[in-house]
Amino acid sequence: MRFDLRHVRCFVLLAEELHFGRAAQRAHMTQPGMSRLIRDLEQDVGVPLFARTTRTVVLTEAGKAFLAESREALARLERAVTRARRTAGGEVGVLRIGYMDFAINGRLPEFLNSFSRYRPEIRLELSFTPTLQQQEALLAERIDIGFMIGPFEEAGMESYAFDDNRYVALLPITHPLSNVRVLRLADLADQPFVLGSGENWGAFRTAFFAVCHRAGFTPRIVQEASSSEGIFGLVAAGAGVSVYASCVRNLQRRGIVIRDLDDVADKLVTCAAWATPIRAPAVTVFTEYMRRVWGGT
Repeated sequence: MRFDLRHVRCFVLLAEELHFGRAAQRAHMTQPGMSRLIRDLEQDVGVPLFARTTRTVVLTEAGKAFLAESREALARLERAVTRARRTAGGEVGVLRIGYMDFAINGRLPEFLNSFSRYRPEIRLELSFTPTLQQQEALLAERIDIGFMIGPFEEAGMESYAFDDNRYVALLPITHPLSNVRVLRLADLADQPFVLGSGENWGAFRTAFFAVCHRAGFTPRIVQEASSSEGIFGLVAAGAGVSVYASCVRNLQRRGIVIRDLDDVADKLVTCAAWATPIRAPAVTVFTEYMRRVWGGT
């Protein structure tokens, strides 16, 4: 088909006015120009859309059918233009967000609720992803923003300290040390440990092992779990002790005692990370809101 939007818009105007002069005036063109466009449109469509006499212009049945579809097409186009402009302005869009355990058990849910109220037409697609896999996903552009342990120190990536947690000890409620109000990490040196597996907890293990080495010991790992729930369950069952982030206090866990570690000053920092330069306007809106309204740690 050779006709374009100009032909369709002129057709709709003529269908509304049923008068070439008035339709041409609304289209800001000459009457002969309007007549030529309608004639070309009818030739492309292959059927008469108007019945003309020297005094009247009326729609044919084919013209009535074409009018209904033309109005819908123009309305859809207007919506498309509006959506494109709002997307470019960061008002609508989709954000793919990766998160790990400490983020979702900490401040992240409250922040995401706040952002969704601020920009309800930006859809958030959330996926649980351990830190190292988040970094891979960011580099491969499978996610837009990741909430991970520590900054992502890679060229073309920006990190923002979003939240932090202290290290805390998790003990079975029946453990002899469960009655001690404040522990030292060194008190756990000879204890069997339950930790997250290297595959899913690699970033945490690296940070935790460094803390243990400074305390003068290497943890003796007797059980591993792939998830926080698995860690909690094994500790509650008496398999060993564990060390976790202080956001665990936001959860209700039976059979576990949580204790501060008085000799550990290190923090477990949750960082938001994203690629730069930013190409998706929704990422700009999200990160600017995070810095301006929510604030970091």
